[in-house]
Amino acid sequence: MVISQLKPVDDTARGLAPVPSPVSAVSWGAVFAGATGAAALSLILLILGTGLGLSSVSPWANTGASAGTIGAATIAWVIVTQLLASGMGGYLAGRLRNRWVDLHTDEVYFRDTAHGFLAWSIASLATAALLGSVIGTIVGGGVQAASRMATPAAAMASKGTDSGTTPALPAPIDSPMAEPSASVDYFADALFRKNMATPPSTLVTPPTPAVLAETARIFANGLRAGALPQDDALHLATLVVEHTGQSQPVAEKRVTDTFAAAQARLRDAQAATKAAADQARKASAYTALWLFISLLSGAFIASYAATFGGRLRDA
Repeated sequence: MVISQLKPVDDTARGLAPVPSPVSAVSWGAVFAGATGAAALSLILLILGTGLGLSSVSPWANTGASAGTIGAATIAWVIVTQLLASGMGGYLAGRLRNRWVDLHTDEVYFRDTAHGFLAWSIASLATAALLGSVIGTIVGGGVQAASRMATPAAAMASKGTDSGTTPALPAPIDSPMAEPSASVDYFADALFRKNMATPPSTLVTPPTPAVLAETARIFANGLRAGALPQDDALHLATLVVEHTGQSQPVAEKRVTDTFAAAQARLRDAQAATKAAADQARKASAYTALWLFISLLSGAFIASYAATFGGRLRDA
């Protein structure tokens, strides 16, 4: 009997399961090669976007681009970056994978699609690991902004009481003059300001730093409580009489008006901070939504590019 005339045994006809192909269904080398290419291209495009100013996104005024400027250019760049990098990674994964023989066309198409998706997944995980702090800042920006607005008056009073220093009264966050100099020190100084229209009839001495510090602490405590205690108000009025020479009724009115001005400043600061925090949360959600859309688009284009590369590989 001639060996060349032997026919292969049909395992299916004999009721036996077909012998699987020794070639693995997943070409991990091709997958990792595509993922590496996608991650590298993402890094290059990220650096380019930073150079073009498209990544300078901040919900705070005077700090990078404001939340209102997150427009079409930034969104388009994020999507283009994801499409280009994912397409490159998927194409490499499909073009470099092993050649599968004796497989149905649908099975080859599925495997190529899976190769592209796996390459995109690994590249995305690697990018998230390398740029975790950046992604965390984008996604968690709203939470961080909300934590910054928590009870500024209580923090003010606590700082002034515990450390013995004068606590800073927060200025409106959208104001270019929002600096630590805008504090209760200003209101303490204003309380002892001399009235040039009605000069004092007696020789008075200016308040000492200890008196000003005590006044600031009293104001901070009143701001924390929401009202100035009567005893503190009378004590401050006595100090105003002593250091300005004004009458007792005028001094009491000055204490009331000055504390009311400090409360108004604090309310304005809280309202501005709350508005900025809301804006930050909206910007964070808006950015996260477009990141989701771009990643979803990247997964699709990587899977499709892998099928295209696979067809060229088998041609």
